[in-house]
Amino acid sequence: MRIVTDTASLFSPEEGRALGVEVVPACAVIDGQVYRDFEDISSEEFLQKIEEGAVPTTSQPSVGDYMDAFEGEDEVLFLSIGDGLSGGYQNAMGVKSTMEDGSNIHVVDTKTLAGPQHYLVEKALRLRQEGKDIKTIVKELGQSIERSVSFVIPSDFEFLKRSGRLIPLAAKIGSMIKIVPVMTQTEDMRRIRPFVITRSKKKAVEAIVGHLKEMGVDKDYVISVAHAGVLDQAKAVVEQLKANFGDTKMELYALSPALITHGGPGSITIQAVHK
Repeated sequence: MRIVTDTASLFSPEEGRALGVEVVPACAVIDGQVYRDFEDISSEEFLQKIEEGAVPTTSQPSVGDYMDAFEGEDEVLFLSIGDGLSGGYQNAMGVKSTMEDGSNIHVVDTKTLAGPQHYLVEKALRLRQEGKDIKTIVKELGQSIERSVSFVIPSDFEFLKRSGRLIPLAAKIGSMIKIVPVMTQTEDMRRIRPFVITRSKKKAVEAIVGHLKEMGVDKDYVISVAHAGVLDQAKAVVEQLKANFGDTKMELYALSPALITHGGPGSITIQAVHK
């Protein structure tokens, strides 16, 4: 069984190869030029282009990339960025339907991205190493997927608005000033909605902490923080979380170029997924 994912998992293709995972790069587009995540451009280089005035958009992996990843006689387990958060899942399903033996290709909608998707890939690798069959792996991944939650604290609301993933009310909030909005996923986990509005990032994190405690987040979860060019702020968020969830595993990541295109420079995500 081969495990495949996309760069929304925050694995680079090079990191994937080292682990035995094939990683299909999502793409960002600037002035008509397509940049493949982690191959053609780093997150730091991408942020620099935005600072210089570039207005990026995203582009899904090419059909050819999906076909290359899915070809072969082995069973394929593809852990996709969440359906609705990107078109990647639907594109992968479309390619699967054209393959000669699509029954060997198992496309899993992770309903998430970034930290939880990263963890799901690691879990799939562990279960494969334990000798679990693909049906069992998909079932166990599903148990984690349904017990995950994501929050984003945007710095520049225009990026989220342009992404088209916001519900209408959320787009209106972007016109307000001197606020720190916290966004989360809708109940179907396909779009982004407002969670709370605060006056500072510290208060925003406090609100997220309260929700995570209500969920029962403990050492059986993994909490991840990812950022778009604000490492020091992200580290401060991790410390704030550690003060409340000291026994819980914490991960810190930099967002990929394509995900920065959605959340914008300065954005911070806080996510949790059940092991």
